[in-house]
Amino acid sequence: MKIIKFIWKKILKPFLNIFLKPNCPLCQRSADRELCQYCEKQVWRCQFPNGGEIFPGEIPVFIWGQYKDTLKRAIAAMKYEDNPQIARPLGYWLADGWLASSVANLDKVVVVPIPMHKKKQRERGFNQAELLANSFCEATGLQIRRNGLARVKQTQALFGLSRGERLETVKDAFVVGKDLRNRRPRVSVLLVDDIYTTGATVNSAIEVLRKGGIRVVGVLAIATTKKPPAKKPQLKRSRLG
Repeated sequence: MKIIKFIWKKILKPFLNIFLKPNCPLCQRSADRELCQYCEKQVWRCQFPNGGEIFPGEIPVFIWGQYKDTLKRAIAAMKYEDNPQIARPLGYWLADGWLASSVANLDKVVVVPIPMHKKKQRERGFNQAELLANSFCEATGLQIRRNGLARVKQTQALFGLSRGERLETVKDAFVVGKDLRNRRPRVSVLLVDDIYTTGATVNSAIEVLRKGGIRVVGVLAIATTKKPPAKKPQLKRSRLG
């Protein structure tokens, strides 16, 4: 069964896509791009206002949209239904939103995707965070360090776990990867992941890089399960001064 799946993914499917116009993986409509125009519009409906939402903290977190509806469906189709091509537009849209934000910084910054464990990546065939980071870097011109981090601990899925359980699960899950281990960069790091939930995963990665003398200046993700921070109402200035 694994051999058949491999042949389909690596040989037959790419070959057929050269000659046949692929359908949208979300609705099976005819599509000129990775998603049809209808599904693209539905994904954009999940985008936060002003291109994205900044979750403040010691290290700012920029999120493109809410993990719901068609965006949630698109991420699931990318990860679990063998549609890695969906990462391409998502990474471009993430870049577009981030570049327009107040936290965008293109000076001496490299991009590091959150890695998967080697066994899990072999099973899936790709790391979605790396694919998002690839197209993000194509759009921004930033350099990617694919092996800036390495995941040395195979962790269970974090969905449904409490914050404490998540922190314990990802504890000691990462080490500094070969791209940053041998030569400490004179640059800062942007971390990229697909979904941001409690922050346990990225915080574990940040701590590892920090211990290695590497500064993380931002975290980016295409979607979050968290609600945007409440905006503080601005007080109207008195006409009396």
